[in-house]
Amino acid sequence: MTDIAVLEDSLTKPTPDVVEAVARLDGDIAVLGVGGKVGPSVAVMAARAVVEAGVDKTVFGVARFSDPAARATLEKYGVRPVPADLTDDDQLAALPDAANVVFMAGNKFGTAGNEHFTWMMNAYLPGRVAQRFRDSRIVAFSTLVTYPLVDVATGGSREADWPGPLGEYAASCVGRERIFEHFSRKNGTPLLQFRLGYSIETRYGVLAEIAQAVHDGEPIPLEMGHASVIWQRDVAAYALRSLHLATSPPRRLNITGPEIVSIRRLAEHFGEIFGREPRFDGVESGNAYVMDGSELQREFGFPGTTLAEMVDEVAAWVAESGPTIGKPTKFQQRDGLF
Repeated sequence: MTDIAVLEDSLTKPTPDVVEAVARLDGDIAVLGVGGKVGPSVAVMAARAVVEAGVDKTVFGVARFSDPAARATLEKYGVRPVPADLTDDDQLAALPDAANVVFMAGNKFGTAGNEHFTWMMNAYLPGRVAQRFRDSRIVAFSTLVTYPLVDVATGGSREADWPGPLGEYAASCVGRERIFEHFSRKNGTPLLQFRLGYSIETRYGVLAEIAQAVHDGEPIPLEMGHASVIWQRDVAAYALRSLHLATSPPRRLNITGPEIVSIRRLAEHFGEIFGREPRFDGVESGNAYVMDGSELQREFGFPGTTLAEMVDEVAAWVAESGPTIGKPTKFQQRDGLF
């Protein structure tokens, strides 16, 4: 059943661990950049956890809110929308104080030809936010492309590995981490660098793109032959629980599923479900953007949604021609151009 309301309800339902974590937090929660794909899930899950925990906290969702429907959805669940342009110093200064901040603002797509804006959003703005919320604890979203392409046989990049950004977008994301780290060390701000790769649900993401290509008979490029994926509900849950892991100096944490996923095997699996033979273009190169999630599992255990469950959910959605968000991940890009 391709019911968006049902899907969004399932993506934002807090686990008992999230309810407990939110109850233990001192102060309010602000999600900065709540208007993206993952932001609403984080904010709504936090608001639902507040209600279930029976605690007195406000969850603020900060964005420009060019889409009134997005604002209405947040309000429906008890998130307090705060319309603001974070790049405007006066509006940033006027934001409500919050002891707990999840920073999700950034720019990726459209970087090529607009590099200056990407650097402003991904490296300059974090410094302004870090100063504004110097007395808060911060979970700052980052990305697996701060790492280089690595041999899949190694098991994926680990938190202690040195960055190896390819292209301006990835370099600006390393810049974001370094700027946040500087102010964490300078001001003693507890911080966690939340290196995500890749969040998915039925309407977008690596699995949805592969499933749609198999369903439509489109060839699937194989040079980027593997990927790291994680269900969006788990991402939101980990983001809220990670507020308790924020430290100064900051910690980095890979946020991904336990498997390194084969694109070929995914396509073949979707082909079995749809009764169609997948088409391929090229061969696997042997290296990819993939991460090791062992530290995450050590902290919080395995994600609540398995790869098999993700495949089944996505396949059912695609088979019924469910709506999509229409924003390709470009996970197959190997030249750093987004």
